[in-house]
Amino acid sequence: MAFSRRDFLKRTCCTAAAGFAAASFNRFGLVNALAQSAQDYKALVCVFLFGGNDSNNMVVPFSSSGYASYQQIRSVLALPQNSLLPIAPPSAGSFGFHPKFPEVQALFNQKHLAVLANVGTLVRPTTRAQFQQGQANLPQNLFSHEDQQAQMQTATLNSNGQTGWAGRTADKIQSIYGGTFPVIISLAGTNIFCEGLTARSIESSGDPTKLLSGFGSSAESQARLSALQSLLTFDTGVSLIQAASSTTTNALQDSNALAGALAGAPALATPFPANNGLASQLKQVAQIISVRSALGLQRQIFFVSIGGFDTHSDQLNAQNSLYTQLSQAMNAFYQATVEIGAAADVTAFTLSDFNRTYAPDSTSGTDHAWGSHHLIMGGAVKGGDFYGTFPTLALGGPDDATDEGRWIPTTSLDQYAGTLANWFGVPTADLPTIFTNLPNFSNQLLNFVG
Repeated sequence: MAFSRRDFLKRTCCTAAAGFAAASFNRFGLVNALAQSAQDYKALVCVFLFGGNDSNNMVVPFSSSGYASYQQIRSVLALPQNSLLPIAPPSAGSFGFHPKFPEVQALFNQKHLAVLANVGTLVRPTTRAQFQQGQANLPQNLFSHEDQQAQMQTATLNSNGQTGWAGRTADKIQSIYGGTFPVIISLAGTNIFCEGLTARSIESSGDPTKLLSGFGSSAESQARLSALQSLLTFDTGVSLIQAASSTTTNALQDSNALAGALAGAPALATPFPANNGLASQLKQVAQIISVRSALGLQRQIFFVSIGGFDTHSDQLNAQNSLYTQLSQAMNAFYQATVEIGAAADVTAFTLSDFNRTYAPDSTSGTDHAWGSHHLIMGGAVKGGDFYGTFPTLALGGPDDATDEGRWIPTTSLDQYAGTLANWFGVPTADLPTIFTNLPNFSNQLLNFVG
């Protein structure tokens, strides 16, 4: 992947300061006189499942015939039917969630969560015949972890994207709603998802208010901090260094502004599970959303993640742990949004590299595949149902690209993300400037959120 000037600035910022706490919160004046009342507030929260989630065991056919076929093909990976958590989506028939999804099942039944079926990176509608005859316009390096992770975050499928679709959405939203504080915050480190052309982001692998170690409250630490801040003001005459210094300075100020806002916020009463990294990230997201008025923001985008989904072997045990963490974390986050009065204003959604093959491999695992099912959660979600078109679960069937159960997506990433961006406030006419493949699909906006 090309190493651009923007890459240099981002890496310099993240290495030197990465947005840590340093400047006066008065820079924003508590964003007081200019702050919006936070009416019409909306937030998007991306939960990225790194490694390629095998959603074939996340959502399982529950009818007698559907389960029998599933059991035969999945073989050693088939979950016992009596362990599945039954759900009855009105538009899709009888299904069951993975047995480690009791919280997700409850959210689904309470209509706070929906399933979008068979989503993936798709340049244009594609058939099995087109794929097998080499006539399909396919995403670059299909089935590659690195490429598909990047494409799911950029919605740029035929080249190396330099900006993420969240970053481009933030560019558009900030021009509409204004404001000076960054629209995007990552709690899962630096990523292309958050990169825009003009909108700034805070990208942290831990606490976004304390991103630089070695600067405590001692006199020595404060002296070193003061020296660093002075260095950032020097005019070197070198534009690249000046740009990096400016980026770092902004990061220091943004982080300190966030710290100042959070310092005055009450602690969340909602319990979050311990020893759950995803839950810890989502708890921080909920806390930041709770101070949305102090930050003067009407729109925010967050990025959190959990890894371990590259299940080439021992998949059943791995998914038991991963799905427990995912289900408990998403439920705690939803309950926290209820507590802070933002449930209807926050939509969380999953992304992942790709699905995995329906047919297992020789080591009780699965190989890389394509179209996958995703979870969408929030008070604005039209929950309790499936959206999109569920694939025909047959090896060599009409939705199978390779005879191993690699489902050709029936819903594109552009449709999925475009619908979220439109709910977020991007005008319909502007969506193709963010999602360039969206015009290739007749049904550009889906109806899972309103």
